[in-house]
Amino acid sequence: MAFEHYSAGDRQGIVGPALKSNFICMLSMMTWAAGFPVAQILLETWDSLVLTVTRFILAALFLTPIWLLMDGPKAVLNARWGRGTLVGGFGFGAGAYLFLLGQSISDPVTVVIVASAMPVFAAILEVLLDGRRLRLTFVLGICLAVVGGIVAAGVDVTEGSGGLGAALAGIATLFFAWGSRAAVRDFSELTTLGQTAITLAGGGIFLGGTLLIGMWLGLAEAYVPPLDAEQIMYLFIFVFGAMVVSLLLWIKGVSRLGVAVASIHVNTTPFYVMLIVVALGGTWNWSQVAGALLVGAGVLVAQMRKRRDF
Repeated sequence: MAFEHYSAGDRQGIVGPALKSNFICMLSMMTWAAGFPVAQILLETWDSLVLTVTRFILAALFLTPIWLLMDGPKAVLNARWGRGTLVGGFGFGAGAYLFLLGQSISDPVTVVIVASAMPVFAAILEVLLDGRRLRLTFVLGICLAVVGGIVAAGVDVTEGSGGLGAALAGIATLFFAWGSRAAVRDFSELTTLGQTAITLAGGGIFLGGTLLIGMWLGLAEAYVPPLDAEQIMYLFIFVFGAMVVSLLLWIKGVSRLGVAVASIHVNTTPFYVMLIVVALGGTWNWSQVAGALLVGAGVLVAQMRKRRDF
């Protein structure tokens, strides 16, 4: 599937398809952000691997039947499930778990700094795998996004501990960038619904297998805490809002903008998390607003020229 290229300098482009595509990415990050405060609550009683496995399996069990109904049995049966397990497993499943693991053995500052570099990883992938030529405006846009992501997260770059935690967060970020690109490129024959469902199922298969192996080796335990009404509500938000809806919108945005430009939007996530916290009674943070504005400027600058030439 060829990416659709838009020029932000073209009046029709910015008012029409490009604006719509960037709005899709914004909505994806808004729904994804809802998962962060919920995850913090769930991780008080859940093991991180068990929670990640549960999230992917529930999402796949929900979305795959809808894919079957919407696109028909032929599309589902003829899909490349082996490739889907590879892309979903490493790109999304392993990426999600390694990110949490990196945070658990280092600190939030370290993983935020590393994750804010996702546009850099994505741009490198497009250069190496798609033969893209980088324009100065695109590079400047990515630099603005990286700085904006760090500012929005409200971290001091000198406080990061680095080490193994940073390495795991870097691998996780690279996996997610690669998986996002592969979900669109490798399954161009599928609809966005199919691309999302097969990669979610792949992630569930990969993580479920990892958990079973861990249990067999005595390194993991499949403990699920008691589920009351509050836990079920949090799981619903974490699985269906911050995973199913978010990933559907994300893959759609990547298919239209390419993973490099779409990934710039990832750095606005701290701002959206702040808005949710404010709505729940938290305090307003102007540094996160400033960071989000920098990321927004990066989105615009990166698309100032026709992206087919960068």
